[in-house]
Amino acid sequence: MTDLRVTVGDRELTATWTDDAPETRAALEAALPISGDGIRWGDELYFNLALDVPAENASEVVPEGAIAYWPDGNKLCLFWGETPASVDGEPRAAAPVTVVARLEDVSALTALEGGARVRLERAE
Repeated sequence: MTDLRVTVGDRELTATWTDDAPETRAALEAALPISGDGIRWGDELYFNLALDVPAENASEVVPEGAIAYWPDGNKLCLFWGETPASVDGEPRAAAPVTVVARLEDVSALTALEGGARVRLERAE
């Protein structure tokens, strides 16, 4: 079941919520729709987003397609591959992040060059 519509530049993606961070998920869900100018760091895009939540089950290593919140930096991050912090090819954040959702298919992001405008909204 698709929970979120994620637009990255001209690419339309879908995502589903995860169950590991209920406080962060609730805060993000209440803030929707959200958008920002994504900054690229390897195969990660992040943008400013201030949510008043602590880290929940935070980790530096995340699954491919993770949508994660970095509470210390007030950033929302999308991961689809290696970053400069990666070891052995896994997606890895620079600092622990809270995964709240997962993109269903990241293949549209593999050809992304540079940053892009990112928007998340409820799927209809």
